[in-house]
Amino acid sequence: MTDSPPAYRVLARAYRPQTFSELLGQEAMVQTLANAIRRDRIAHAFIMTGVRGVGKTSTARLLAKALNCVGPDGQGGPTIDPCGVCEPCRVIAEGRHIDIIEMDAASHTGIDDVREITEACRYAAVSARFKMYIIDEAHMLSRQAWNGLLKTLEEPPAHVKFIFATTEVNKVPVTVLSRCQRFDLRRISAETLHSLFTDIALKEGVTADGDALAMIAGAAEGSARDGLSILDQAIAHAEADGAGGMPHVTADQVRGMLGLADKGAVRALLGHVLTGDAPAVLDSLAEQDALGVEPAATINGLLELIHAVTLAKASRKSGNAAQPEAERAAVDRWAGELSFPVLHRLWQLLLKGHEEVAKAARPALACQMALLRLVHAASLPDPAELARLLGQGGGLPTSAPPASSPAPGPIESPASSSGSAAAPQVTTAPQVSAPDAPADFAALVDQVSRVDAKTGSDLRLYVGLVRYDPPHLDLKPLQPLDATFLSQLVGVLKRISDIRWAVQLKDGPSAPSIADQAVAADREAAENMVSQPIVQVAIAAFPDARLLRPGTDDVWSYKA
Repeated sequence: MTDSPPAYRVLARAYRPQTFSELLGQEAMVQTLANAIRRDRIAHAFIMTGVRGVGKTSTARLLAKALNCVGPDGQGGPTIDPCGVCEPCRVIAEGRHIDIIEMDAASHTGIDDVREITEACRYAAVSARFKMYIIDEAHMLSRQAWNGLLKTLEEPPAHVKFIFATTEVNKVPVTVLSRCQRFDLRRISAETLHSLFTDIALKEGVTADGDALAMIAGAAEGSARDGLSILDQAIAHAEADGAGGMPHVTADQVRGMLGLADKGAVRALLGHVLTGDAPAVLDSLAEQDALGVEPAATINGLLELIHAVTLAKASRKSGNAAQPEAERAAVDRWAGELSFPVLHRLWQLLLKGHEEVAKAARPALACQMALLRLVHAASLPDPAELARLLGQGGGLPTSAPPASSPAPGPIESPASSSGSAAAPQVTTAPQVSAPDAPADFAALVDQVSRVDAKTGSDLRLYVGLVRYDPPHLDLKPLQPLDATFLSQLVGVLKRISDIRWAVQLKDGPSAPSIADQAVAADREAAENMVSQPIVQVAIAAFPDARLLRPGTDDVWSYKA
């Protein structure tokens, strides 16, 4: 009877790190553990946190080997470089050491499970130097379970070590965190993952395009396990290349398998957007849809491209070496042609489009509408340029705004600059000919305000002008006034001029208060501003924008 071939082990298990040197992207943690072991300052409890697939459980097993290794001759002590050949190293690597207990907290969440641990901690290790408890998904333990473990965690026996692994360290009680030495495992960079996948493909006898491995590294999002799972799937998906019958992984196969947008198609799509070619944009989206590319993937591809262009413009460096030559050339060209305000506007509109696509019942339609909005916004001037054009009268009708209207103000944005026009003036009663009298009622109120602020404020806010014919001044109270208002006003008028004013409070028709006239003139100026075609286009492109009053940071209100 022949032996059956060994069962296939997925790449994520077959290439699990066996030494700390094989642990990718965690140099700081390895250095800390190495120093602690060398100086015999080994903590009694550790907590490993980080996203999935960065090596939390692998680190726990490596630490168990490091603390229990006895060396090839059986005389060694704890070391950051376990030999891998002694009995403890081999048995721990195979997951069957009696003193290294791994517990899945997702299925052992209660106080009874923890009580078993605390009871067993009283007994020495059977054959290892340390009895070690590796608790995975530790955040799943119940509050009662954590409380039952606290005392043991604070004062454990010398022969016991605890290692907790979790992806959600915020769910672990602070009382537990304070009793553990914490290590935050970092995401693994795409470049490091690309190198890892290249080496594993060679070991597996598989050929793969560099672009294909780069896509897999990007899709892994910093997780070695996720990336190896995708690589496993890509190898199974690949066809034999004819050279030895081994699979050959291509970029097109990976793209189709993951539903990614082709980068060349994304660059072409962005080119159509920037030239304002709406039919070409719709045709490109139809092609992507026919290939099975998700609308969200198309938006993501555009976001990544805009991000790359912005970084290239900010750093004034060419794209990284992992980029294909065609992409690097396109990024450099756009970085030279597009301004930062345009790039930021494209980014914001794409983010908004991504949100709409994610929520839409029909994502394809939402994607079309988002990109069409992008087409029409791409050719607009940036806010600073818009403010300059408006300040120069560019794009405005030939008829001038009313004399009471201020100059146009800019649309608020991070790059906007405020206008410098004077504040609107209020038109009052006709000019008068009496010598030494202020030219109009508004000028009189200004003089009164400089002498008596309260009386001037009352004149501005609470009275309407009936007649201004020095020395006659007829006013209508629009709101109840103090009983002393009239005498106060007469006294102030005597102080500011030699005219013997005849002031009366009357009922009947009157002009609005000066304050109300200013508000009305300000609103009229804003509405006149908003009625200009170029401003309407800008507001349509930036729905959340606000109009600023010229020369200030105040929002200019108007009727939509």
